This record gives sequence, structure tokens and C-alpha cells, in this order.
Amino acid sequence: MKMISGKNNKKFAFDVIKNDKNTRARAGILTTPSGSIRTPAFVPVATKAAIKGLDFNRLEEIGFEILMVNTYHLFLRPGHKIVARAGGLHKFANWRRPLMTDSGGFQVFSLGFGLEHGVGKIGFFPGKAKAPDFKRKKLVEIDEEGASFVSFMDGSRHLLTPEKSVEIQRALGADLIFAFDECTSPLASYEYTAEATARTHRWAERCLKAFKGGEQAMFGIVQGGAYKDLRTESAKIIGALPFFGVGIGGSLGKTKKEMRKVLDWTLPLLPEEKPRHLLGIGEISDIFEAVERGADLFDCVIPTRLARHGAVLTKKGRLNLINGKFLTDKKPIEKECLCQTCRKHSRAYLSHLARSKEILGIMLLTEHNLFFMKKLMEDIRRAILDGGFSLFKKKMLK
Repeated sequence: MKMISGKNNKKFAFDVIKNDKNTRARAGILTTPSGSIRTPAFVPVATKAAIKGLDFNRLEEIGFEILMVNTYHLFLRPGHKIVARAGGLHKFANWRRPLMTDSGGFQVFSLGFGLEHGVGKIGFFPGKAKAPDFKRKKLVEIDEEGASFVSFMDGSRHLLTPEKSVEIQRALGADLIFAFDECTSPLASYEYTAEATARTHRWAERCLKAFKGGEQAMFGIVQGGAYKDLRTESAKIIGALPFFGVGIGGSLGKTKKEMRKVLDWTLPLLPEEKPRHLLGIGEISDIFEAVERGADLFDCVIPTRLARHGAVLTKKGRLNLINGKFLTDKKPIEKECLCQTCRKHSRAYLSHLARSKEILGIMLLTEHNLFFMKKLMEDIRRAILDGGFSLFKKKMLK
């Protein structure tokens, strides 16, 4: 069995233990000082060092081995220095397993340009996209030094540079951190995307200079939008730099088809020995497509956000429990699901909670959706190890 190991700090390693024969899918183990992560893995997003509706102890019981926490939000509140004085994120939030922090780059985009113009990583937010209004004060201004942004909390302006991002993430103390990057929009021109991608490469070098290692390892981020030449160039440059892992970020195009093309251009060019993290992607079909192409880690707010709006994940697709037809449905969300929600409650009761906007409803639906994602990733990993990934994908996406 072929073993591929990370070559960074001895406390960090990535070992590929099985490659699928028919695709680029792979199963591995990512080792950190706080524990190991079996890959492929879904990483729940604890934006403000919390999952809305679930205690971290429950996440451990479900079996999650790693969480993603948001640098941008913790920088603004309570502040990275306060977290550092508490002993770092692990002690502050009482999470004993591995943690990731993003660089803050995506939030600068999403709460700036993305919010103004109604665009996300793939395409547009329905009914929200609009042409830029240049008379308005810009929420984000980007230059070579970094990104100057207006706080969504109080309107104060802050400057986030590569060095500042690393400083904040080191103070927060997560095991795995990300280099600061510029996340471009699907609306961005080729010329601007090329400029931003080159800037991300220069920022990556600055992050590496500011990074001191120790109990942390850093991922670089590939950018380039939905442009093949920019993506391939970025994959080669970031892949060659001495990062422990590689993230794939930025705009992945305006459609699912474009996203798959971006992955086809990018993933084959990344070093085999480094873990690959696809940032901000959590749709079930997207995860299967990305795993098939060689991605190892995924983070996304979709499972928890859906739960807060009354929607649940099942093997047959989403169910919107807000729909009144479920008020008389005595079945669990899924008969074979072993989560506490499905074992104890009917669709009827859960529909009532969702329609009544009860906090308990959010808690129960969040538990189910995260349990579903954890079980899905375990099944994907098992299928790779058993040599049946393609058949499992076909079964799940039929």
C-alpha cells in the first residue's frame, strides 16, 4: 500500500492510505498535535467559535474530528487577543480536537463585494445580483498592502494584511491555518482576476515569511476564478511553495459545470503528498464530484443554515419541513438514520417546531443535518477503501 507523507513539522503529517483505481479519489489520515482527521472529511463551520444550536460535546459524540472557525468574525468580536489570553481557541471554546481557521479573505469578499452585488462562490444569490453602484462608499478596498474593510458591526474601518491575518490566526491558536488571499467574484473580469491572483501569490509569500510554524501548519490558497490559464498557473505556484496543504478558493464559476472544470484544471496539478481543501463547498453532489477528482477536505455552512430554515438532508434529497404536508407525517426524517432526532421525533413534530420557529427545532434539525454529513463522509471513505467509490456515487446521486 502506497504511503504519502507530509514533510513539514513532525507533529503534522498527511498519509494517503488508499487511492481509488477508477478515479482520483483517495482516503487518508491528516495528523495534527490535537488529533487525527480521517479523510475525505466534512468540516463543520463554527463561525464565531460556535455551531448555532449544538454544543461542542455533542459534535464530538457525533464523531466530528475537526471544525472550521472564522478569523474575520473573531477578530472583530471578541478579539484575537482576548482569545489568546484565554489560552487559545481550544481552551476558549472547550474543543479538544483539531481546529482550522480561515484567513479572513472570503469574509472580506462576502461581506463586501458579495453582499453589495449578491454573488457567491458559484454564481449569484437568487434575486439579489445587481450592477455596482460606484457612488456608494466601498465596503472593501484592496491594494498591495492588504484589504481595508468596513466592519458589519459598527461601521469602523480595519486593515487586514497577510501579516495581520497570520498574527490573528497564530493568536487564535488553531492547528491548521490559511494564507491570506483575495477571493474574486464571478463578476470580475479576466484582467482583474489575473491581477488579484498574482496579488494572492505575493501575499502567500508574505504569509510564509510571517509564519513561525510551531504548533500550527499553514495551507496556501489557489485562486484564478473560472479561467483555465489563471487556475493552472496558481495551482503550480501555490503547490510549489512550502505550505503543508493547499486550499482551493475564490469563484468557482457561475454554474456547477464550471465548478467541475475548475477542479479538473486544478487538482491534478497539486502535490500528491499535500492535503487539498475545497473551501466553502458543501452540496452533496459537489462533494462527490470533488472527492472523485482528489479533494480531501470540505467546509460549508449549508447543513446548519438549512436547519435554521426548516430544511433537512436525506439520501433522497432535501425535505422542507416548513411545508404543511409534514404536520401529519408520523415517520422520522429517515427511517435508517441513527441520529437522536430521527430516533426520538416524527416529521410532524419537527415540522411544528420549524413552522413555530422554536429554538428546539433548530437544535434538532441541526443535529440531523450534521449527523447526515458525518455519516455520508464515513460511507464515502469506506467506499474508497473497499474499491467501490464509483458505484456508491452512482447510487447516491441517481
